[in-house]
Amino acid sequence: MGKWVRANYQPCLPLGDNQSRITASARHIKLSRQAAAEGSVLLKNQNDILPLKKGEKVVIFGKAQIDYVKGGGGSGDVSVSYVRNIYDGLKLKEGKIEVLDIPSLFYTNYVKSQYKAGNEKGCLEEPELPESIMNAAIAFTDTAIVTINRYSKEGFDRKNDECDTYYSLSDNEKKLINDVCDNFTHVIVLLNVGAMIDTSWLAGNDRIEAAIILWQGGMEGGLAAADILVGDVNPSGKLVDTCAKALCDYPSSEGFHESEDYVKYTEDIFVGYRYFETIPTKSDCVVYPFGYGLSYTTFDIFNIAAWDNGKKIFVTVDVKNTGKYAGKEVVQLYYSAPIGRLTKPAIELCAFAKTPMLEPDESCTLTLTYDVTDMASYDDIGIIEKSAYVMEKGSYRLMVGNSIRNTVCLDYFYELTQDLVVKKLTAYCVPKRLGKRMLADGSYMEVSDTEMDEKTFPCEYVSEYCGPKADTKDINSLEGYTFEYGEKEEKVYKLIDVAEGRITLDEFISQISNEEMIELLKGQNNTGVACTFGMGDLPKYGIPNIMTTDGPAGVRIKPWVEVHTTAFPIATALACTWNVDLLEEIGRAGAMEVKENNMQIWLTPALNIHRSPLCGRNFEYYSEDPLVSGKMAAAMVRGIQSQNIVATAKHLACNNKETNRRESDSIVSERALREIYLRGFEICVKESAPKVIMTAYNLVNGVRTSENAELITGILRGEWGYQGMVTTDWWNTAEHYKEVKAGNDIRMPVSDTNVLRNAIEKGLLTRNEMAICVKRILEMILWIE
Repeated sequence: MGKWVRANYQPCLPLGDNQSRITASARHIKLSRQAAAEGSVLLKNQNDILPLKKGEKVVIFGKAQIDYVKGGGGSGDVSVSYVRNIYDGLKLKEGKIEVLDIPSLFYTNYVKSQYKAGNEKGCLEEPELPESIMNAAIAFTDTAIVTINRYSKEGFDRKNDECDTYYSLSDNEKKLINDVCDNFTHVIVLLNVGAMIDTSWLAGNDRIEAAIILWQGGMEGGLAAADILVGDVNPSGKLVDTCAKALCDYPSSEGFHESEDYVKYTEDIFVGYRYFETIPTKSDCVVYPFGYGLSYTTFDIFNIAAWDNGKKIFVTVDVKNTGKYAGKEVVQLYYSAPIGRLTKPAIELCAFAKTPMLEPDESCTLTLTYDVTDMASYDDIGIIEKSAYVMEKGSYRLMVGNSIRNTVCLDYFYELTQDLVVKKLTAYCVPKRLGKRMLADGSYMEVSDTEMDEKTFPCEYVSEYCGPKADTKDINSLEGYTFEYGEKEEKVYKLIDVAEGRITLDEFISQISNEEMIELLKGQNNTGVACTFGMGDLPKYGIPNIMTTDGPAGVRIKPWVEVHTTAFPIATALACTWNVDLLEEIGRAGAMEVKENNMQIWLTPALNIHRSPLCGRNFEYYSEDPLVSGKMAAAMVRGIQSQNIVATAKHLACNNKETNRRESDSIVSERALREIYLRGFEICVKESAPKVIMTAYNLVNGVRTSENAELITGILRGEWGYQGMVTTDWWNTAEHYKEVKAGNDIRMPVSDTNVLRNAIEKGLLTRNEMAICVKRILEMILWIE
């Protein structure tokens, strides 16, 4: 097929076998089901109650068995032809187990009536079960399954009060669980949730023998749950967040809803396990630790060897399945830096690997590796070296295991005899009004207010680092950039001339007028089934209109179009697989659905940090840990872009709260910003080179991210060497000309063209600054098929 034929002419040519549709194909739906099962985390399995025995009779309680939440709402939602709920899934296993229909039919009728009344899916109150139905269940079996669900969506954070018991159980849920525990010998709990909720009630209750976090498993999530329950799949998911006893145990909770206008990240680098495993006494607040997850089998991790070559550290381990079920294990490598002058977490994840499926008595060898400099800390106040990544002298110890609290310390350690400055950088995105920062002993260091000098990031720096220096000089030297189109007669070149090597991109851009550049720097109208607008669309120059589509749990097409796609599990569930190969496969599958429906830019992956369980968009994000987030996102990007579909890593940065998200200021130290909230993006950029990065709505330390030259041009492009395009999030409230000057290439989905036009007339914006952004947009379009 010729270049941009799909984009220009919309031929919906199928990509499946024998000219079949690949969108929502059986192969992709099977992949979604596999991922949902592999990402589920078995929290508890007393007396080996699971898997259920052949012929066992079970009864299912809770409206969540019918009101199954496949994923969160907003841009992460997916229009599907069906959703398999938990009751559906278990009914398909009849022959292996027997399910009592009476309670499930009660919940079916209740859920249907609630939907009809206009109540939102996933947010229904737990109904009281009639006594007659409970008695019928008691007479049928002594094994009960209780289902609990939660729902959240883009644009809305959850609370945990009398009106919104998101983290804790509601009174009706508590009553249901107590009634079930009082009347059944064996109780199993299934959690269909999008983010961490309270698990202390099930962990500490011996009457609950088993519990699984199913997350929100996409369109086949209910069947995936049934696969696990009957033993067709051995669970291998591991937690990518820490389960605390109470919401108040998370250090972010106190100030999360303090103001709609700002959030102060006073916990600093102590997010998730970095807090619970470091701060004195806080380890007692953990119910289930980071990296935790049970299996139906057992594994032995042995023959551990470690060495380094001065730049990288290598660890090999043998893993043997010592149980009676086939299964997979996740090996996690942690390091502990020496206690020095710079406050540090007690332990940090540095590498991980997952085994293939191992049969009983089968073994494999895994190799884990990471850069020595990954153990460096960023010194933003000058204790060792200001604005630099540093390693303090001493012993860097390594621990290997299958969760953060089940490790062995290696005999090997990495030794430094003196402090080392790993990389000297520049202070960027310095906070003005943070006030205080947490230290490793749980106390706070007072931070005096600072005022950022508006001239610390001069325009010359922007020009120097907006892409390769050679490209900038070429653009500046082109005579064409000094005239409006039409002032002299010239042949009009098409973009295909650039693609086929007849003209350089710089020469091509030289013929485009200022007015035409302004058009390229904003979103374009939808075509075909797209609903999130396009980029490009200058027919005069043969520039196609490249369509975008939402993610990240599948390709999002509006329901009334009646094109159904595959709903994959939410990002948190995918991260809990710890399986980068699986995520790369899902990236490929999703990209094929994007392509088949004549769109070219998939607005995924999203990799903001799980700072608080209350963030309404946590389901779109991977983890509390930036390494996990970055590795998972990089795998998705590799899979997506292997199909010549553009991946869009988002939202840069600190989009950890949905309340007033367009105006809220994330106030965070430079160190926490770099080590926690930007680290995943850095890994993703360096390991997979996404063609597009999306900036966030919010401000970071008083500057809107899309206008933030220090963030976009200083860190993203200057320090990380990013060569791709940067887009705004949709419908933000920033100033377009400031975005262009900062290196944010395009404003989506539309823009008032007078803003750039007036800025040029007033001397606030130059043609060259627009041309630099136009060039990156066109480079992205040229890469597309």
